[in-house]
Amino acid sequence: MEFGVIQSDTQGETPHVGTQDDDLIQLLTITGERVHQQTYSPLVEHLDRAALEGLYRDMVLVRRFDTEATALQRHGELGLWPQCLGQEAAQIGSGRALAAQDHVFPSYREHGVGWTRGLDLRKVLHQFRGEDHGGWDPADHNFSLYTLVIGSHALHATGYAMGVQRDGDVGTGNPERDRAVVAYFGDGATSQGDVSEAMVFAAVNDAPVVFFCQNNQWAISEPTERQSRVPLYRRGSGFGIPAVRVDGNDVLACYAVTREALERARSGGGPTFIEAVTYRMGAHTTSDDPTRYRSRAEEDYWRTRDPIDRLKLHLVAEGTAPEFFTALDEEAEAFGEQIRDYCRSIPKAAPSRIFEHVYAAEHSLVEAERAWFDEYEAGFATEGAQR
Repeated sequence: MEFGVIQSDTQGETPHVGTQDDDLIQLLTITGERVHQQTYSPLVEHLDRAALEGLYRDMVLVRRFDTEATALQRHGELGLWPQCLGQEAAQIGSGRALAAQDHVFPSYREHGVGWTRGLDLRKVLHQFRGEDHGGWDPADHNFSLYTLVIGSHALHATGYAMGVQRDGDVGTGNPERDRAVVAYFGDGATSQGDVSEAMVFAAVNDAPVVFFCQNNQWAISEPTERQSRVPLYRRGSGFGIPAVRVDGNDVLACYAVTREALERARSGGGPTFIEAVTYRMGAHTTSDDPTRYRSRAEEDYWRTRDPIDRLKLHLVAEGTAPEFFTALDEEAEAFGEQIRDYCRSIPKAAPSRIFEHVYAAEHSLVEAERAWFDEYEAGFATEGAQR
């Protein structure tokens, strides 16, 4: 089964993906108008205006967090920061489609998905401040730690999904028991062998896993058209996996396609590959300078497709009062202040903490490295005493 059709892709400086002409799955136009789509519109009909305001609030607060974390890195409070600026709809829409018992394997910029899982986003700062390997217990939110090795977690997600399957938590018909797994990654990760291997295992085992690819157009400085000769979602059919291509800046469409894929996984229908066509409005990370490889015209093109502006246009047209937006702006500002204070209060961890939680059980190699490090550190104390 395959959904979505794509016409010609990027030509010249301005990418043409994401327009209405591309026949992406889209339920909300860039001017904020609802679009009827036979398969997916029924999946969002239950979302009333209050629910849409909730999705808008999610995206605004996540962007405020992302903006504040970027500023903290620029002030030397964080070692590095991977922005999710512009990808809020793909993350909030898909994240809000998850059930509490589903499990997420993120890459490293899924701050919006973490928010939908109830994660205190301030804990994300621990890793990028260099004080922790992660910052939270994955079991608390069914949200694994960030993975900095591109694409490797797709294998973890598939293996976990096969475990869920073998636990009998698939296809029981009990909505409180049946579970699914989602692996988030970017367009660049689809070039990694790990992702291909994960899709092979998922397909032949009917694993309850959804591969959610955020095609943000750039794998650092490499554009999508130089990574693949076909639209990314078409790779799914090569593995025998249903695939769908969705407007990743449309929070409603992302919610709908993810909900449909999750229901298939939980019912025993196997994996799905989703390509969410979006745009990384910021840098790959704060160590990157996107002006070296992309044009202002391209950025301006995508700025007109901002996922937050799109939903705001719709809410205003539907009658959301100006006071809602004013109150949310004030909430976001207070949230930013909390983030700053929290980041600067993170205690400095002991250097030996790097050896903790590497493996679940004691490992001889890690213990040998810990012993060497302790001896190395003790050497400085001896030198100080001799002086």
